Amino acid sequence: MEHQSRVFSIFVHAMALLVALVILAPLLWLFIMSVSSNADLSAKPLHFWPEVFDFSRYGQLLSRSNNSMGEAFVASLFNSIKVASMATLIALAIGIPAGWAASRNPRVGWSLGAVVATYMLPPVALSVPLYMILAKAGLLNTTWGLALVYLSILAPFSTWLLKAGFDPIPRDLEMAAAIDGARLDQTLRIVILPLAMPVIATSLIFAFLLAWDEFFYALLFTSNQQAKTLTVAIADLAGGRVSDYGLIATAGVLAALPPVFVGVLMQRALISGLTNGGVKG
Repeated sequence: MEHQSRVFSIFVHAMALLVALVILAPLLWLFIMSVSSNADLSAKPLHFWPEVFDFSRYGQLLSRSNNSMGEAFVASLFNSIKVASMATLIALAIGIPAGWAASRNPRVGWSLGAVVATYMLPPVALSVPLYMILAKAGLLNTTWGLALVYLSILAPFSTWLLKAGFDPIPRDLEMAAAIDGARLDQTLRIVILPLAMPVIATSLIFAFLLAWDEFFYALLFTSNQQAKTLTVAIADLAGGRVSDYGLIATAGVLAALPPVFVGVLMQRALISGLTNGGVKG
């Protein structure tokens, strides 16, 4: 049995290492591309390790000089952070009470299912009505308008995910708080939210990632640096006659840093949220 357990342990670790390599290999290659010269990237056979590490592209994209590529890229970076943060926080502000209400009142659960069913529609089907609404409200090419569009995506998703997190929380705790004289808002704030913090953190990070990676609506509803997001800015780098693949890779590395920072910051809560309900207390 001990021999079998050791073999099984080696197998598990080997599979975990294989999965890690599959996940990290593209990211490592992205970084190597970002510091490789154009000669290395166009050489045949391809140079998988650069002869000289060139970090000049990072300085080029992070430059704040007037009318430079770096100024446009940094502006798009801050636009993405602003839009994703606003849409995520408002989605959670809506999703927490809505998810709790749907969890405690199964009769309204059908409405949540109907709203989530809108995800079956292709984004292009909603582009014309959304465009007309933003145009009439004067919100085209604004970060607020783009955040509202993202909110229409994130609010149903967050509510659905939060409802699944509120369901396992015993209602007896709410009844005990009510007997002790707690108001409904106090019960939600003091009793329910601390217990639901893992799934709230999970909802936050996934909502942020959805908003951060969105491209289609950002391309349609923005036209200049006033509201253009990072995904559109990276696409612009690849839109010329001759694409600098190293520059595109550099933009990809920089674009990955904010989500990675959010993920590392909330790693414990995220893992706890993903496994919430897997172990019976």
